[in-house]
Amino acid sequence: ARRPRCRRETRISRVRLMTEAKPYTFTTKVPFSSAADAEAVCATLSVDNELQPDKVTKKLSVEGNELVAEFSATETRLLRAAVAAFLDLLNLSTRTLEKFGSVEAPAA
Repeated sequence: ARRPRCRRETRISRVRLMTEAKPYTFTTKVPFSSAADAEAVCATLSVDNELQPDKVTKKLSVEGNELVAEFSATETRLLRAAVAAFLDLLNLSTRTLEKFGSVEAPAA
């Protein structure tokens, strides 16, 4: 079975994410040892949708070997909760990669 690939996207401006409806934002880039590892983690973390998509938006993408995570929310407490949950799952994903080894890049 093929692993779902995370969409590759160009970097999105923070200004575009920051709207009047969702003025609070958080953006981070997480480096991995390879693009395949970043894609695998992105695909894993993309499965879970936000519980309140009208109040919190999560956008994950891959740039080279970096996972880019962008969040916007209507309230700071919702942003904090979404980012904390994401970081917990990111920690689990990276520890899994460390324990079982990197993902092999797909054959061209």
